[in-house]
Amino acid sequence: MCQLLGMNCNVPTDICFSFTGFRARGGRTDHHRDGWGIAFFEGRGVRVFLDPQPSADSPIAELVRHYPIRSLNVIAHIRKATQGVVRLENTHPFVRELWGRYWVFAHNGNLLDYAPPLSGRFLPVGDTDSERAFCHLLDTLARRFPDGPPAPAALFATLREVVGKIAAHGEFNFLLSNGERLYAHASTRLCHLVRQAPFAAAHLCDEDLTMDFSEVTTPRDRVAVIATTPLTDNETWTPIPPGTLVSFCEGAVEEVQTYTLGK
Repeated sequence: MCQLLGMNCNVPTDICFSFTGFRARGGRTDHHRDGWGIAFFEGRGVRVFLDPQPSADSPIAELVRHYPIRSLNVIAHIRKATQGVVRLENTHPFVRELWGRYWVFAHNGNLLDYAPPLSGRFLPVGDTDSERAFCHLLDTLARRFPDGPPAPAALFATLREVVGKIAAHGEFNFLLSNGERLYAHASTRLCHLVRQAPFAAAHLCDEDLTMDFSEVTTPRDRVAVIATTPLTDNETWTPIPPGTLVSFCEGAVEEVQTYTLGK
């Protein structure tokens, strides 16, 4: 199983603390050694770091861990290859443009007998089921809303419809963001927490590191963190039930819909 990490905030925030623990899962505290990547939204741009090497040993990951990039939306991924060889082009997260905005996507799972028709506007560069699913998602959105982005509620409803059909092919845990919202879908395993005032100290599961957030935040700050499994051992993480799509906006849960997988 791959590892997912996402962050959605109401003020630009760095992910150094969470990434320190997350990075260790790529070959040190877990066996995911087939590459890693992270994408930070900065305004309308995206800063992306990808490496097909294990994150625990990656000099690029070490750079990111010490580089306090502040972002409203971040998606990171540690890969355990199921489909596609271990190469840079198969390393998540993937990035595409739709409606004049970048979209970022990372997937944990395995989709079987999955070969969706694609219009040609969005095509995979590598050979993973994950990138095919991302292209299919964006293709469907572009066809459904050819004149531009719909209202958030309509976008969420369409994502829920398409995601349910894709999830019928297997495990489809993913994170998706357009820089305004972050969408999380649980097929088997995903959890989240929201940090807000009164802030307290948090201790990582994968590293002996504690951060007192009361010392580095303001009372109005709010940060949602999404991960495959909890990153800290002294905070309450909420499991996202299988068959659930969640929209996060400004560091809070905005919309949730749970359905029966396969329907």
